[in-house]
Amino acid sequence: MSERVSGARASGLLAAKGPGLLVMDVDSTLIEQEVIELIAEHAGSRAQVAEITGRAMRGELDFEASLRERVATLAGLPVEVLDEVVAQTRLTRGAVELIEELHASGCRVGIVSGGFEEVAAPLAARLGIDHVAANRLEVADGRLTGRVEGRVVDREVKTRLLRQWARADGVEMERTVAVGDGANDLGMIAAAGLGIAFDAKPVVVRQAPAAVHVRDLRAVLELL
Repeated sequence: MSERVSGARASGLLAAKGPGLLVMDVDSTLIEQEVIELIAEHAGSRAQVAEITGRAMRGELDFEASLRERVATLAGLPVEVLDEVVAQTRLTRGAVELIEELHASGCRVGIVSGGFEEVAAPLAARLGIDHVAANRLEVADGRLTGRVEGRVVDREVKTRLLRQWARADGVEMERTVAVGDGANDLGMIAAAGLGIAFDAKPVVVRQAPAAVHVRDLRAVLELL
């Protein structure tokens, strides 16, 4: 086992037929940043939001409650700020290569984010990702209200979407892969045929069957 990865590798049906669906987190996994912190920079609340985000990702806070608390600090920002944040996002090294190789092998790719659709959807379109789900910020009169529209994409929702997309794509759960870095990814990591902690918080590394220890998504392929 290399220093780049540790833990289980693909086995059984996953090893025999290859992955049929890979679902990954967005913030600090597909991209380098936490989107809510980029938005909060414009509201002057980045330090406060970063502290809450860190605690939530370590599993110290209820995710939904912490998200609503962080989003409340964004109230009043003009919606145009979101376009600036989209331009600021940086893909994690190896993201394009991982997605291209998966697609070339016939594997579908999905992203699930505790962040926001306004950023995740353009990323999905740019990368040719097959499934996308994220939270949506409420807007009124061209400004953020400080609230989230509809359901919150938390640990349970991420797990449910992994199963839902696998059924829709006709993929056995044994051939699914889940990749994430935070405590809210642990449900889908446990449910997948292979769950991978990506440069993750200690609580995730301890519980995930496999882990990538470098910020390079191509290392995921070493486990497949």
